[in-house]
Amino acid sequence: MARPTTAVIDTGALRHNLAQVRGRAPGSRVMAVVKADGYGHGLERVARSLAGADAFGVAALSDAERLRAAGVSQPILLLSGFDEPSDIGRMRALHVDSAIHHASQIEMLEQADPGELIGCWLKIDTGMHRLGFAPEHAREAHARLSAIPGVVGEIRLLNHFASSDEFDDSPSHGRQTREQMRIFHDTVAGLPGERSLANSAAVLGWPDAHADWVRAGGALYGMSVVEGRTGADFGLQPAMTFATRLIAINHIRKGERVGYSATWECPEDMPIGVAAIGYGDGYPRAAPSGTPMLVNGRRAPLVGRVSMDLVTIDLRGVPEARVGDPVTLWGPELPVETIALAAGTIGYELTCSITRRVRFVER
Repeated sequence: MARPTTAVIDTGALRHNLAQVRGRAPGSRVMAVVKADGYGHGLERVARSLAGADAFGVAALSDAERLRAAGVSQPILLLSGFDEPSDIGRMRALHVDSAIHHASQIEMLEQADPGELIGCWLKIDTGMHRLGFAPEHAREAHARLSAIPGVVGEIRLLNHFASSDEFDDSPSHGRQTREQMRIFHDTVAGLPGERSLANSAAVLGWPDAHADWVRAGGALYGMSVVEGRTGADFGLQPAMTFATRLIAINHIRKGERVGYSATWECPEDMPIGVAAIGYGDGYPRAAPSGTPMLVNGRRAPLVGRVSMDLVTIDLRGVPEARVGDPVTLWGPELPVETIALAAGTIGYELTCSITRRVRFVER
């Protein structure tokens, strides 16, 4: 093996997290969101592990094709819906439901040739202001969809929260989510069809939003986007361990500088480890000096800039370290949220950024 960088995927953790989501929303069915190649964990691998989910959500029709080719029989929802008339035939053949968020999609359905029926989820913009019908146009959109012979069954209704990761009880937090729930319920009052409001953060912190369906994404992979809290704080288990090995240890003198642009200076004579990981593998270039790593299970800080293939590590706290020793970038003992905070992002981005040269291993 020429490069020791691996992403170990714990399929048991995926199943555990699905059970945790069910336990938090016992009256809801669970849609497992597996977009972005299962949040970087591998689409087919995740789908097999989450075979107990009631449905799957994807962002690309090609992902729906992969799921069907892998034998997935559950309902699949294309979360952003179809983009052009030719997509409708592919969706019919795959038995994939579509989110309907814009009048142009309704027009395409009205003009489509007869064929197999298609399930529709009407998306209402309650304050995210990204996709969805404005509340004042939602009933008209629902009526038009209901009149199309090619639309099967009752139309399901959904929205998307913008700030559901803020759920403490202070007056300023949670205000937007409460308002989005109010707008949604007022807008759909009296309309038939199942409701879906809750994303992962709302599953964890907004039980009033659970409704008929919850759409769980990051929580299934053991991640949290709640400030200051990790997935483990909610009983979730990280599904990915990102790891590599030391490939060199150099003894650098006090005052010498390390890495590109010479941004970090050795405060004393010291050992500097070099690990086979970089932004070419998906480790964030924005991670600053001081970002923690684990060498032989003990914390050791990144020093200098992350390069494409390598990072440098302060080994003063791990004096027994040797070439070949394991280095953990994130995993159960070092939450991905910790690295994301240091890099100014969220854990979702980090796991989704793992590149093709990383070797994936299941356990």
